[in-house]
Amino acid sequence: MGTKDQASNALETLLRSQPLAVLATHCDGQPHASLVAYAASEDLKHLVFATPKSTRKYTNILADDRVAMLIDSRSNRVSDFEQAAAVTVTGHAREQDRNTSGRFAEFFLAKHRHLAEFVASPASALIIVDVDRYSLVTGFQDVVEFRM
Repeated sequence: MGTKDQASNALETLLRSQPLAVLATHCDGQPHASLVAYAASEDLKHLVFATPKSTRKYTNILADDRVAMLIDSRSNRVSDFEQAAAVTVTGHAREQDRNTSGRFAEFFLAKHRHLAEFVASPASALIIVDVDRYSLVTGFQDVVEFRM
């Protein structure tokens, strides 16, 4: 990929441009994957998503806060093997208290305005992922890690 600065720019571009991520949680040793709309904080130390409290992912996060998220730029073409970028994010998830969710809700809704009613619902939870590490893969096999 070149320099660490180029990798850092590629990471930020990927996080800002993609609206969806695959969230991985687990319970009783069984992995569970879910598609979520997310947003990244300005400093990239946090990812935010909203979920109904009735979901398996919410229950799993309450039981074990360790999560992974996959964000990628694929277009489902053969060229993706060389041109797509993907990042695996690992960290710890926590529910944000509704009384203090201001800035997290703001940057989530700046990216996903269409989800404002969903986020405001008492049946939904705003989840913050405190990022431990980003593992960026480009060119099919070039890996750069960023520890937060």
